[in-house]
Amino acid sequence: MSYDQSPRLPVVRLSPKAEVRAIRHGFPWVYANELVTDRRTRALTPGTVAVLEDADRKPLGVAGVNPTSKIICRMLDRDPSATIDQDWFALRLSRALAHRVRLYPDPFYRLVHAEADGLPGVIIDRFGDLAVVQPNAAWADRLVSQLVAALVGVTDVKTVIVNGTGRARGLEGLPETMEVAHGTAPTGPIPVPMNGATYLADVMGGQKTGLFYDQRPNHAFAAGLAKDAKVLDVFSHVGGFGLAALANGATEVLAVDGSADALALAEQGAASMGQGAHFTTRKGDAFDVLAALGVETAKYDLVICDPPAFAPARQALDAGLRAYERIARLAAPLVAEGGYLCLCSCSHAADLTKFRNACSRGIGRAGRRGQIIHTGFAGPDHPLMPHLAESGYLKVLFYRL
Repeated sequence: MSYDQSPRLPVVRLSPKAEVRAIRHGFPWVYANELVTDRRTRALTPGTVAVLEDADRKPLGVAGVNPTSKIICRMLDRDPSATIDQDWFALRLSRALAHRVRLYPDPFYRLVHAEADGLPGVIIDRFGDLAVVQPNAAWADRLVSQLVAALVGVTDVKTVIVNGTGRARGLEGLPETMEVAHGTAPTGPIPVPMNGATYLADVMGGQKTGLFYDQRPNHAFAAGLAKDAKVLDVFSHVGGFGLAALANGATEVLAVDGSADALALAEQGAASMGQGAHFTTRKGDAFDVLAALGVETAKYDLVICDPPAFAPARQALDAGLRAYERIARLAAPLVAEGGYLCLCSCSHAADLTKFRNACSRGIGRAGRRGQIIHTGFAGPDHPLMPHLAESGYLKVLFYRL
């Protein structure tokens, strides 16, 4: 679709050395060393929408520009005449919504997964009549009021929270903020039904948007192994794997996390399911708790470890892989003979092969042998952009030991 562009947008231009073919074929980012950063470009306000041209002055499309970021341009539209306004947002949101309503009967899902849904740097998670928006790129932060208006119009949600916190905003030079942009703030955690369990999402004070929808299919696979099982859920957050296991016949679940608030929400979720008596928690550093359980010679039929990103960037890759190996080495002895070990990584810098090798080394160094029975990824409400490896961050390995 084409739009009239008025007033005329500023122009930024690729350097002759830039990989223009990648941009033409769909890569959504331009790095700072690929752009001609003259005085006019450096003077642009972060979040300015501009026309991006190649070195021969041929328009490539419309981009959000942030001269203070390593990702200086994010492609918004391949049509250089596009107007980035409320109607433009509404079209992108409508396309994203059409996909999710085919997937899920209830309105609990990731509605927008950034570049993969055509809204670079934007995350939107939906919790029934409430949505949480994370504008993690300067262009989206600058146009957030139009984004929120379009979101309300397309989905008819009653409350929109703008969660401007997290590492990604820091990389864009954006301040931290949290506000109710539409409607009224919730009075407590939001109940979220998923895989037969009930989760409680703290959308105003929890991690990220309050709940991780990306693990939904992996929760379901683990739950299929959990009938009559004793389960250990490490880095459990609000009970992701553990509550799904309880809902599908686990006899006992121990949830381990460093956050007392997250564990309290997990306990409330278990109680709301009538499973409180079968659910216990242990607060502490996961490595320390795993080591202590090893000393206690504890055994479980199913052990899950779902840590935060140990390798959030390439510079941290080696240290991150060592941490994944250590987790596997500490967790493997806790798995009963013939039991299952689930190991997860949300580090985009650690690809599947490197992650799998680190986990398998750790299992071997624990004196165990395993079969990989399943490899999982993020759910279909977290689509992968083929041109952007970073959008395929989640890897999950299920071993039978």
